[in-house]
Order: sequence, then C-alpha cells, then structure tokens
Amino acid sequence: MEYRQLGASGLRVPALSFGTGTFGGQGPLFSAWGQSDAADARRMIDICLDAGVTLFDTADVYSGGAAEEILGNAIRGRRDAVLISTKTGLPMGEGPQDWGVSRARLVTAVDAALRRLQTDHIDLLQLHAFDASTPVEELVGTLDLLIAAGKVRYAGVSNYPGWQLMKAQAAADRLGAPRLVAHQVYYSLIGRAYEHDLMPLAADQGIGALVWSPLGWGRLTGKIGRDRPIPAASRLHETEQFAPPVESEHLYRVVDALEAVAADTGRSVPQVAINWLLRRPTVASVIVGARNESQLRDNLGAVGWSLSPAQIAALDAASDVLPPYPHTPYRQQEGFARLNPARV
Repeated sequence: MEYRQLGASGLRVPALSFGTGTFGGQGPLFSAWGQSDAADARRMIDICLDAGVTLFDTADVYSGGAAEEILGNAIRGRRDAVLISTKTGLPMGEGPQDWGVSRARLVTAVDAALRRLQTDHIDLLQLHAFDASTPVEELVGTLDLLIAAGKVRYAGVSNYPGWQLMKAQAAADRLGAPRLVAHQVYYSLIGRAYEHDLMPLAADQGIGALVWSPLGWGRLTGKIGRDRPIPAASRLHETEQFAPPVESEHLYRVVDALEAVAADTGRSVPQVAINWLLRRPTVASVIVGARNESQLRDNLGAVGWSLSPAQIAALDAASDVLPPYPHTPYRQQEGFARLNPARV
C-alpha cells in the first residue's frame, strides 16, 4: 500500500481507505448500500488491515449512528492500528440542535461520536456539508477548541463550495487556528466537476482530497454498458434518485474506454477507474466501499500498478466534458489560456 501526506498536514494516509456506509443498513439510502453487521465489519476490516488500508471513514448520519457503533466494536482492541475519519453536520433529528455545525451542536456531536466509536479521539473530523447558519469564525474557533482538547487531531470538510472553504482557511489564518487539511469530495470518471474550482483551490491551499463514490454511484462497476442495462439486482434502482445524473452516451463512452483499458491491462473495470483517480492532482486517498469480501478484494487490486500515459490519455479524452462558465473560455480561447496556462 502507498501512503500519502494528507494535504499540507503531517498525517500520512493510505492511498485507499475504506468507507463504512454499508455498516448498519438503516434508512432508504444506507439500506440500499449494504447491511453489514459487526461480524461482517470485523472481517472487512481484517482484510483491509492485511492490505495496509488503515483509514476508515464513517459519519454520524450513516444509519443514524449505527455505522459508527459497528466500526467502534470492530476495531476494539486495535485502535492504535487504525485512523478514524468521521463526519457531522447533517440532520440527525428534528430538534434545533440536531443539525448544523454551531459550537453547541459540534461539541455535542463530537462527544456522541466518541462514545459510539469507543475512542478518546477522532483522527480526522470533517464537516459533512456547508452550514450557512453558523458564522465561519464560530466554526473555526470550535474546531480549534476540539483540537486543543485532544478530541480531534485534524479537521476538514465534505461537499463544500470553494468560496466557503477559502473563507474557512482565511478565518483560521486570521484567528491563528489550525487550517483545514482535507476535503471529502465526489469525483469519478463520470463526475469530474471537482477539477474546475475545488482542485485548484486544494492545490493552492494544501487540502488533500478524499474521494467518495469513485465508481460513480455504481455505474462504473463493469456491469453497465451500451448493451447492458442496469441489472435487476443493482443497488442503483434504489439509489439513483440520490445520484448526480449522467447522460447515457457519456456514460457509455467512458465505459467503452474503461473496458478497453481493462482488457489491455488484465485488470477489472473498477480497478482501472480507481487507479485513474489515484493519478489525479491533490488526491490523497480514494474511499472504497464493499458489500462483500469479493468486492473489497477487487477494489484493493487498484493499487500496486500504474496506467500508461496512453491509457490515461484515452480515459481523459473519453470522460472529458466542457467545463461551465467562467472556465469555458480558458479551454476554448487561446487568449484566455495564455493568462493561466498552468491550470491544475
């Protein structure tokens, strides 16, 4: 396993990490992802640790806290061998203090996560979504207090707009507080929007990307193609309502390229899709999930080898889409491109 620095921090994380969205299986979304119990989780974690995967990502909202509880039970007695990343901020109830990242909510949420995880610290705490109701100075100050108290080691965000992420970095500098070092983002060969604003921001500000849904919500598993509709047993039938839309011809073009590279390398389609992500700028770790041991072992095969420049170019070309304004002129007009030739 390859290990990488997480952004500009001193924390080293494995190139692949494991997501626990399949633990617990409660609710309309997470029950479709998977229903791993404590015994299944322990087996998955054993396989991960044997492969050098030491970072486990979860969230309080995953199955209403059940995923954190299962992870805490599964790593009991080996806490020092793992890194825990968890997220908070999304609603956990209907009460006024059950959502967001105010000081009151954040302190309470971290204490609750520590109890569920059966640990005294969280290695990486990420704010699950931007909360417009909390002043950025309050947020940054609270993270500073949690880090000073030893409850949190590093902080980051997830699914954040670039301008709010930059505001948080500026507030941290102004207050002398620790900077954010991670951004958990959706990024895949059929979802490259991360590259337009967030990737250049991450490169400039020392923020490492933790990639979620690297297989495009299950569309890049090799089971879907031009002549292969979504299988009857696919979880996409339950989760497609949550997934970003993808135009069919674009998906098929990407899958065609993936299958060609997979045949050329002797690797599976998911392995090629994940390996491509691992070569992208700012990516610190790709979060893989699995409902069973077979899926997990296949995903773990995405490391230890490299795509050729020609194979990368073929995947780039197949997955490329024209970016939105104001990025479009930098792609289409030489005069604009001359002003900013080294775009990440």
